[in-house]
Amino acid sequence: MNNIAIGQYLPYDTFIHRLDPRVKLVCSLLFIITIFFVEDFIGYIPFVIILALMIWVGKIPVKSLVKSIKPLIWILLITGLINLFTTEGKELFTIFSLTATYEGLYKTVFMFIRIIMIVVSTSVLTFTTSPMELTDGLEKLFGPLKRFGFPAGELAMMVSISLRFIPTLFEEAQRIKMAQMARGADFESGNIVNRAKNMIPLLVPLFINSFKRSDDLATAMEARLYRIGRRRTRLNEIKMSNIDYVVLISFIVFCAIVIAIYFI
Repeated sequence: MNNIAIGQYLPYDTFIHRLDPRVKLVCSLLFIITIFFVEDFIGYIPFVIILALMIWVGKIPVKSLVKSIKPLIWILLITGLINLFTTEGKELFTIFSLTATYEGLYKTVFMFIRIIMIVVSTSVLTFTTSPMELTDGLEKLFGPLKRFGFPAGELAMMVSISLRFIPTLFEEAQRIKMAQMARGADFESGNIVNRAKNMIPLLVPLFINSFKRSDDLATAMEARLYRIGRRRTRLNEIKMSNIDYVVLISFIVFCAIVIAIYFI
């Protein structure tokens, strides 16, 4: 649990950090959408180059990126095995009447790379954008929908709070686990059923503390006169600069070219 990197922000002063949060949000969304149009490994090369440049410019440690991928290892393995043994094609090997194929192996590796790039791209977004900037960016992006009754401010606030408290909850769970282990609790031994039962001393105080933290947060927001639907003032208003427009337009053109290559 102490290896969780989701929702963490690295407060560096780099070109990626200084970009408008709306630009980073739109580019991340376009990156994820466009990557699903790629149908071969060669098409991944420009995406890998872009990710590598963002990681290098943003000074993001590789260790932090690995932490963001670790929670998905079991999901990747299970879906990879399913693709490996259920895809029809030329036989690769057979285990217990299950036949793996070369086409299944190709599909598995292809899927691994795609998911890892998606996770890394979203991690770059959260590592280089503070929760407050994400909130302001989301609220600005959804602002035009307010005239149709869309709760842009409330949605942005919920996303911001969720991202902010993910690492906090994991840290709290780690502290509770260590305290329970010091009292003799065993979370590792036994079968799956026993280990699930042993998690109760961890989950109960974690939920109680989470509800208490939520109540404290609501009280603090009310004390600061936060009201749903009211326009809030900001210390630093976000504004698009020329560099932001250049980056956004360049990325839109890049994604349009990739989609055109595979779609047309």
